[in-house]
Amino acid sequence: MAEEQQLQVLMARQPVYTKSQDVVAFELLFRDSDGRFVEGLKDDEATLGVLLGTYSSIAKGGSVKALPCFLKVTDSFLLNNDLPELPKQSFVLELLGHSNVTPALIARVKDLARQGYRLALADYDPRDPKFEPLLNIVHVLKLDIQLLGLDNIPPLLQKLRPYQLELLADKVETQDEFRQCLEMGFALYMGYFLSKPEPVKGKKITGNKVVLLQVLTELQRPNATAQTIEQVALQDPALTYRILKVVNSAAFNLRREISSLSHAITLLGIDQIKRWVLLFLSAADKRKPDELTRNMLLRGRMCELLAEMMGRDEPINHFIVGLLSQLDVLLDMSMGDLMDQVPLQQDMKEALLERSHSYGELLMQVEYYERGEFDKLSRLLDRPFYEVAYRHSLNWSQQVLQAMQG
Repeated sequence: MAEEQQLQVLMARQPVYTKSQDVVAFELLFRDSDGRFVEGLKDDEATLGVLLGTYSSIAKGGSVKALPCFLKVTDSFLLNNDLPELPKQSFVLELLGHSNVTPALIARVKDLARQGYRLALADYDPRDPKFEPLLNIVHVLKLDIQLLGLDNIPPLLQKLRPYQLELLADKVETQDEFRQCLEMGFALYMGYFLSKPEPVKGKKITGNKVVLLQVLTELQRPNATAQTIEQVALQDPALTYRILKVVNSAAFNLRREISSLSHAITLLGIDQIKRWVLLFLSAADKRKPDELTRNMLLRGRMCELLAEMMGRDEPINHFIVGLLSQLDVLLDMSMGDLMDQVPLQQDMKEALLERSHSYGELLMQVEYYERGEFDKLSRLLDRPFYEVAYRHSLNWSQQVLQAMQG
């Protein structure tokens, strides 16, 4: 963490999904000290470097690749600034609905399209004729499904068909809304629909997740030993192998190879093993997208880092709460049912159910940050520390996911 450079901007990213819930781009949520961002990009190479190096990268199938980022641009940025050298394949320039659509702006947008930039239009209002000239130029049209209303969208899509736009359904909040938009033929999706569980009544935790919970239970026992923990874990040899593989990966910077779980526990301590057991508990099955696991890892690590920065007790417990905060989504169970089956101390359970205690308070800070609700962040830390913790957690989650998939 010491080597992380502080930026004068708060920045989070929100995934843009395809129909199959793969991530194909990120939208950047940002705020500088004056409440702006993009104007400062022109003379801030550090921010641009971090943006391209960390915020646009994603681990997929054991390797890392860069995805394009949607960058919200203001009229003044487009008209009054020379665009910084933004790599065309790395950014989609997103025009805002409150743009003043003047002939000068239309000419500028046309010129950018000619130069090879991809362009998106947000906040589209079909009743306002000012957007008409832009529909012939932009490539992606974002439709806020909450604002427009799902019932009003089919006739609107008919009207938009001649423009041959790539349509992005924005503010998709539930799996049901996702399915409806899918049927309407949207190509891209944004929103928190992946963060909402669809609880299946009476569902129990099954498969290797049961073994993981048994290992977790053993880890919580005061008189547990390296040998007793290993014996429980060996009920699933493949799982033990995968845990050791991650332990030996670059994400943990060990100087020597660890060959058995008991060896790992002796060398690294029970808290670290607890971390890896939980990492595998959060690993998505084939029906859930990797992005969910990535976000669970990011939340866990950021909660832990904020706890360390604030001098809170037991940062590992903050990690656990952050990581498990979306286990209900991963397993399609209500958090209440899960807490009946997962062995955790009571204050951690209450943090997950009610966002109470120190654990719940820091989890809420992380949730605010990842949603770009920067005004809700507490003053417990200077603002730039939140961004450093988020960026470090992005990199860390990337490494761990790579090791888990590799």
